[in-house]
Amino acid sequence: MNNTEKAFHWIVEILRKCDVPFQVTGGLAARVYGSERPLADIDIDIPEERFEDILPDVQEHITFGPDRFTDENWDLRLLRLNYEGQQIDICGDNMKIRSARTEKWEDCRTNFLASENHDVYGTLVPVITKEDLIDYKRVLDRPVDREDVAAILGRRGS
Repeated sequence: MNNTEKAFHWIVEILRKCDVPFQVTGGLAARVYGSERPLADIDIDIPEERFEDILPDVQEHITFGPDRFTDENWDLRLLRLNYEGQQIDICGDNMKIRSARTEKWEDCRTNFLASENHDVYGTLVPVITKEDLIDYKRVLDRPVDREDVAAILGRRGS
């Protein structure tokens, strides 16, 4: 078992123990749908008001937050963890992403009810829908997003 897999099982166990709704997003979700690129981190969305519920269990692994995080692409509430060298980003469900095309911020809300259950490292977990993942990756339009969308749609190298 590699560190990514161990970190994934660790955080999922905590989220389930605390009964926190969650949804796997980002590169790990892209891998569920066919992307093969290396993962930078594990991205998981939870309801904004539920960060406090998991803090006692993750405290010693916190490298940032929970707090507002804004960079050139994202404006969101973020809790960043490091578990055995694997970065885990726990994101609030009410975020904004910057459109590469318009350079304007767009709302990007997590739809937990639309999640689809998929096997990730041998565990059935809620994952963002393929359509929602493609939609937000097309808005961001970074090189990794274009690579993921091409892989998901079966157009390798486009």
